[in-house]
Amino acid sequence: MFLWLSLARKALQLEGKYVISFELNGSKVEVDVEPDTPLLWVVRDTLGLTGTKFGCGMGLCGACTVHLNGQPIRSCSMPISAISEQSITTIEGIGSDSALHPVQQAWIEESVPQCGYCQSGQIMSATALLQQNPTPSLQEIKYFMAGNICRCGTYPKIQKAILKAAAQLQSQNSFESESNISEFNNYELAQEVTS
Repeated sequence: MFLWLSLARKALQLEGKYVISFELNGSKVEVDVEPDTPLLWVVRDTLGLTGTKFGCGMGLCGACTVHLNGQPIRSCSMPISAISEQSITTIEGIGSDSALHPVQQAWIEESVPQCGYCQSGQIMSATALLQQNPTPSLQEIKYFMAGNICRCGTYPKIQKAILKAAAQLQSQNSFESESNISEFNNYELAQEVTS
């Protein structure tokens, strides 16, 4: 059975039927790879966008987070065949050197990264959060970002940067965002007092 499937796969490859097309950061791309190749390797090795990182390889740490139609997914465990004709956004697609995404700007202003390895996945999850919930509370941020692991433990800086980006994105109704920042500052103060 396995041999038959393997031969059938090879035959389809020879006919060029493994060409998979999708949208990457707003541009249409086509790749000719095995359909079970993880999206992460297609993005990094085939297409040369190395901002997305390999972490655990099992979809558990979040270092490889990208957006599939605006939703955060783990690219290390997503076969390329599952994203055919859909839209993928990587860290390279959310801002530019001349116009950073507010989350990226907040990351810089709050000096979030330490080793930096997990940061592209953290930023991709944070941007997805703010697309779904423009004014998240601190608890909502903690819940949403719980799947992204930072071994340096920069979680308080990450949370503060997300609140700052939310405030920038929602400057017209800043009252709610400012109250969330106030909530964070009160939380930080409470942590300092109890430690």
